[in-house]
Amino acid sequence: MALGTATDAYELRFDAGRICLDLLATTHPVERLDSVAVLRAWIAGSGLVPPGTPLVHADTTWLIAFRELRGRIGQLVPGGPAPEERPYGLALARVNELARAAPPAPRAVPGQDGTLVRELAGPPACAALLGAVARDVVELLTDPVARAAVRQCEGDSCPIVYLDTSRGRRRRWCSSEVCGNRERVARHRRRAALTRA
Repeated sequence: MALGTATDAYELRFDAGRICLDLLATTHPVERLDSVAVLRAWIAGSGLVPPGTPLVHADTTWLIAFRELRGRIGQLVPGGPAPEERPYGLALARVNELARAAPPAPRAVPGQDGTLVRELAGPPACAALLGAVARDVVELLTDPVARAAVRQCEGDSCPIVYLDTSRGRRRRWCSSEVCGNRERVARHRRRAALTRA
């Protein structure tokens, strides 16, 4: 299957440390949010809704809205790509406007085994989900500790921005398994080439 057209977990990454940064990462290495089906998978995978929440009412207007919010995040997050050259103030105003929407209302219900599980009181509205992501942006930008932990991946041509919560704040890559592994393989090949020469 072509990249971005499937909803497999390996194609959608959730390792940036914040929902808003995970949304920002959907532009790399190519556009990941290229269909409503992939957006539904991203919403479920990000934890914005409990597992099994039906999102059949999501349509192309949702896709457009999430991409627009992603562009605003890129303009606001330090080190993030800025796909549009609009003033910072307009992006901040839009994020603040979106953050005003009430989040989806959760409720506790008995699961199949009798333990309480979380589900939504009704189908989530696009504005409610956008509001949850926008509030995550506001929290990130206004928390000095979190803001100071924002890093850009040191991987070769990787634009992903992540939250470094590692001990000692020494994390270098968006993912040790992805960019970190590529760097280790490249370093090994360079050393091998030098010993052959």
